Amino acid sequence: MFDTMVITKAVAAFCGALLVFLLGNWAASAIYVPGSAGLEQAFSIDTGEDDADEEPAVELTFEEAFEVADASAGSRLWSQCRACHALEDGSNSVGPHLYGIVNREIASVDAFNYSGALSQAGDVWTPEILSEFLRNPNELTPGTSMSYRGMSDVQDRANLIAYMEAESQ
Repeated sequence: MFDTMVITKAVAAFCGALLVFLLGNWAASAIYVPGSAGLEQAFSIDTGEDDADEEPAVELTFEEAFEVADASAGSRLWSQCRACHALEDGSNSVGPHLYGIVNREIASVDAFNYSGALSQAGDVWTPEILSEFLRNPNELTPGTSMSYRGMSDVQDRANLIAYMEAESQ
């Protein structure tokens, strides 16, 4: 079945296809690569990305961000919490109500079954502890049943805590 002629034809077909691809590459390079591709750039447009040598923006500490926190800006962030929590006193949902959460004792809502991980956070929900918890709940309280990925921006956390504090009054 495989004689010399069949093998010769197969090798010739492979070499012919390779030659067609190489010629196609040469033709495409001649057509689509401009003749000035190797020359120096005539001008450049400043996009501001080359400002890496300047000093980086200083990130606010939570205390500084909380001093200038805007509760109305925190109201739009509340939608992330609303899925599992309520701000009305005594109305628990998937999570406990957050009415009066600022400076309230941790895991103190009656008739809510907390995971034991919250005891690692401390005794009272101070704004600083709330901020750390909102930044990454699983880092502050490993094993918590709260499945929230966290909020990285310090100003957003401060605004949200200010909103919860304002709505609890």
